[in-house]
Amino acid sequence: MTTVEAKLAAARDELATYDGILVAFSGGVDSSVVAALAHDALGDDAVACTAKSETLPAAELEDAKRVADEIGIRHEIVSFSELESDEFVANDDDRCYHCRTMRLGEMEDAARELGIETVCDGTNADDPGAGHRPGLQAVDELDVHSPLLAHDIAKDEVRTIAEHYGLSVADKPSMACLSSRIPTGLEVTDDRLTRVEQAEALLRQWGFDQFRVRDHDGLARIEVAPDELDRALEREFVETVRDALSNLGFEHVTLDLHGYRTGSVSPVTDAATTESDD
Repeated sequence: MTTVEAKLAAARDELATYDGILVAFSGGVDSSVVAALAHDALGDDAVACTAKSETLPAAELEDAKRVADEIGIRHEIVSFSELESDEFVANDDDRCYHCRTMRLGEMEDAARELGIETVCDGTNADDPGAGHRPGLQAVDELDVHSPLLAHDIAKDEVRTIAEHYGLSVADKPSMACLSSRIPTGLEVTDDRLTRVEQAEALLRQWGFDQFRVRDHDGLARIEVAPDELDRALEREFVETVRDALSNLGFEHVTLDLHGYRTGSVSPVTDAATTESDD
């Protein structure tokens, strides 16, 4: 038995000791692996729950539905609005803390309604050492269980386990919430979230894999993976995206020649602050 197989077995066996589990489920690889482990361990007593809000792209919600169906786990969706929180809207260094507190609070409410005592999330063993991660404070305060962290399962091992379960998201790039595209200190608004979502949907249609559209108060800064920069410089793409983003309300449209970088709108913090997929 390999190390990863042993960790998988230990995590699954531990989850099997619970009467029921609700997984905070984004459809990213981390939470998908936790959902697969929970379903493997508990069958119908495991539930995946996705929190729908303005910061979750519609495409990601549809992907979460698809992956839950792929796993075979029951999938619940709850709705809330981060924009009702003045602390979240202010977009300071602790935005992720306020977001995670609200999101996991919705998970706990959903779990109580279903008669489930345990909420799990997708925090993995690499996350605590990945710089300023205020969202992890919310996980600790709300007593959410993180089986990947508890069994020392790192990100590369998470992807290996995802392949073991045949999950289509095994190689899915990390996808942080839409508010991570707005620089720290600039208020998060529905208009900004909407135009970022629409702009990124356009890049997705062009077939880009790893990308962000950062909203610098009306200036769109497009980041794509370094190996995709050549495609982003093609005239047809440049002209189409420039015009489309201008129509969305961006006054200027730029391409960042550094390429995609996590956390690049929050230079005072570590990159990992805003770039978790769960």
